[in-house]
Amino acid sequence: MEIARHGTGPAAALRALASQIHPVFMLPPLAASAFGAVLAGGFDLGLALLHMGSAFCALYTAHVKDGYVDFYVRDEDDDHPLTAVGCRLALAGATALFFLVLGALWWLVGLGAAAITLPGWLIGYLHAPQLDMNPVTATTGYPLGIAVVLVGGHYVQAESLSPVVLAFAAVFVVILSGIKVVDDAKDYEYDRSISKRTVAVVLGRRRARTTAYLLMATGLLAVVAFAVAAVFPPSSVLAAVAFAAVAAVARRADDRLATMLLIRGSYVFLALLVVAVWFEPLA
Repeated sequence: MEIARHGTGPAAALRALASQIHPVFMLPPLAASAFGAVLAGGFDLGLALLHMGSAFCALYTAHVKDGYVDFYVRDEDDDHPLTAVGCRLALAGATALFFLVLGALWWLVGLGAAAITLPGWLIGYLHAPQLDMNPVTATTGYPLGIAVVLVGGHYVQAESLSPVVLAFAAVFVVILSGIKVVDDAKDYEYDRSISKRTVAVVLGRRRARTTAYLLMATGLLAVVAFAVAAVFPPSSVLAAVAFAAVAAVARRADDRLATMLLIRGSYVFLALLVVAVWFEPLA
C-alpha cells in the first residue's frame, strides 16, 4: 500500500505527507488561535497549544482533501505527491487527530470549547468540492475558518466570548475575503473554463478587483472605527495603516504578485494587532 506517488519507502511517504503542509496558509490560522488567546487576557500555554493543534489538523484536512479533489476527481492538477490511498489515509489520520484534540478540549475546558472548535474542521473538510464552487462560500470559507479559530482560541482560555474578539473576527472575515477574491482571480481563465463560479468569474476581473479592495477598505475602516470607539486599543490604527500601505502597492500589481503581497501584508497586520493588544504602546 503505497502512500507516495514518487518514490518508495518511509522517507518518500513522509515527504509526500509533509508536502500537504502549506506554511503560507497554515501560519495565519495558528497565529489567529494564539491571538485569540492573547485577547482573553489570561494565557494557559497548554490550552493554547492544544487549540492550535486542532487548527493545524483542520487545515491539513482541507489541504489533503483539496489536493485529492483537484487531482483525482476534477483532473485539474498535473501532479500530486500522494496516491489516492495515501490521501485517504492522510485524511483519516488528520481527522482522527482533530477529534482526539477536540475530545481533550471538551474534557479540559467543556462542551462549549469543543462546539466552537468543530466548525473549523467542517469548513476545511467541505471546502472541496462542496464550498469552492459558489462565489460566496469559495470566497469566505478560509476567512471564516480564521474567524472560527480566533474565537475558539479565545474561548478555550476565557470560557466566554467578548465583544472585542467578535469584532476582530468580523474584521478578519471582511479583509481576508478581499484578499481571497484577488487570490481566486489568478485562476480566472481555468475557473471560467470549468464553470467554477468564483467572484472573478461572476463579476469579471476588473469588477472583482474593485470588490476586493472595497472589502479590504471596509475592514480597515472598521478597525479605525473600533479604535475610536475604544473597543480596540488606539495602536490598532497602526496595523490598519501598515496593511493599507501594502494594499496600495499590491493594487498596481498583477493578481499573482498582488496575492503574495497581500498575504504577507496580512501577517504584518496580525503581528501589529498582537503588539497593540498585548503591549498597548499608545495607551
